[in-house]
Amino acid sequence: MTTRTLTRLALALMATFAAGAQAQTGAPEMTQAEIEVGKKIYFERCAGCHGVLRKGATGKNLEPHWSKKDKDGNVTEGGTLKLGTNRLEKIIALGTEGGMVNYDDILTKEEINVMARYIQRTPDVPPEFGLKDMQASWKLLVPVDQRPKKQMNKVNLKNIFAITLRDAGKLALVDGDTKQIWKILDTGYAVHISRLSASGRYIYTVGRDGLVTLIDMWYEEPKTVATVKLGADARSVDTSKFKGFEDKYLIGGTYWPPQYSIMDGETLEPKKIVSTRGNTVDGEYHPEPRVASIVASMTKPEWVVNVKETGQIMLVDYSDIKNLKTTTIESAKFLHDGGWDQSKRYFLVAANASHKIAAVDTKTGKLAALVDTKKIPHPGRGANFVHPTYGPVWATGHLGDAAITLISTPSEKKADAKFKQYNWKVVQELKTGGAGNLFVKTHPKSTHLWADMPMNPERENAESVYVYDMKDLNKAPVKLNVAQDSGLPQTKALRRATHPEYNMAGDEVWISLWGGKTDQSAIVIYDDKTLKLKKVITDPAIVTPTGKFNVYNTQHDVY
Repeated sequence: MTTRTLTRLALALMATFAAGAQAQTGAPEMTQAEIEVGKKIYFERCAGCHGVLRKGATGKNLEPHWSKKDKDGNVTEGGTLKLGTNRLEKIIALGTEGGMVNYDDILTKEEINVMARYIQRTPDVPPEFGLKDMQASWKLLVPVDQRPKKQMNKVNLKNIFAITLRDAGKLALVDGDTKQIWKILDTGYAVHISRLSASGRYIYTVGRDGLVTLIDMWYEEPKTVATVKLGADARSVDTSKFKGFEDKYLIGGTYWPPQYSIMDGETLEPKKIVSTRGNTVDGEYHPEPRVASIVASMTKPEWVVNVKETGQIMLVDYSDIKNLKTTTIESAKFLHDGGWDQSKRYFLVAANASHKIAAVDTKTGKLAALVDTKKIPHPGRGANFVHPTYGPVWATGHLGDAAITLISTPSEKKADAKFKQYNWKVVQELKTGGAGNLFVKTHPKSTHLWADMPMNPERENAESVYVYDMKDLNKAPVKLNVAQDSGLPQTKALRRATHPEYNMAGDEVWISLWGGKTDQSAIVIYDDKTLKLKKVITDPAIVTPTGKFNVYNTQHDVY
């Protein structure tokens, strides 16, 4: 980004803060230094669930004042000013049963007090970010014609794991065969997702700070060949994958500004920005409809773009981006993450604060179903397997309930016709040790379903995973204490076990053990068949590891 652009953004931010400072009626006093601390912590820890404007989604509304009407016209009022500093301090420190973690082992008492006062202030509105800003941020480090013409290393790229090192703002590439760290690269802060090119050569990452990084694995050591900034806050990217369009384009969605951007798939050159501001499925205008998950359809040259606050699912046809055609499908509010069914025809996405799963038929371009679930479904990509009684199912866990929900999905196989009566119904709910699940995972070659619980407030749950036998789902799951198996010393901070990910062969499961910012973290690997500990990868460079993406499984949507 040029100095001129940075100066313009800084001036816009200063003007915003100045305007906000004049409208803080009733809010506790704060110094400018405290405001800056609060702004930084809110962006890093809170905005993802509560929104930049604090209107809420997965998390509660955190505006100083709010009011809402129920179906009978009764008005309820609330807000952070009504809760007050002391009450807010306790909520931040101890967490909530709705899935918010305790921050007393992440933030100091002073930082918690700053945050309790900061969220009683009128939210600051960041500046917009247009195509010129995006173009100014674009860096083509290595042109396409100067990159290797063939793979220059002997690494089995299909079994590489791309591992987010959240608080370090880096990505670790780990060799799944040797269990050795291959390379650690600088990326955006807290990479939310790593996507693969259709060829499996390139890794695309997107950080929560909006920075997209393009990594080429054909070099002797992986190398960043291009970067671009999408905005102030982002969560998802994906390439064009339909035949004839492989990696021609990359799409990236932002939380702020609420929009999606289209780039050249091999260079990241910005091409187009489309706003997602508009009306919700209830007909109310929303100023911050954030773009959550994005996936590339294999049925048509389309991306499935999920707009969180409005509950609108957009099928974006990229065959002609100059004359962009979009199909908008109404579902339910607060769309978040999701994955494909086994046929790759239906995309299932959590409308998490509505407690529903929306299923889109990418062949017909219509909503296939809205399925009621337990509180706050959070599937990650979900998990597909064949249930012994109900046939093909897709699984999601829940942030707000102690259950894993199994939903019957359609199949075009003649042998599965007998299961049609169950399609788009919840056929079973598996019990877990509590709320706070983020990810479930299985593999076509496995007989196990793995579920984490990192957002649970109890140490014994947050540090463990549950493993279900898919041959007999009535059996109690096996509980594996990942933190204990790691051999690392117990600290004040919970060592959250999260994001089970299979290797390419489907016989190992890799789990991130996410310690405190100053504590040693690890990647803990289990044998999927025996559930025995196989390997612990730990290194000073492994800082707060979160998402792990196996190249082959991510490239082919294997889950």
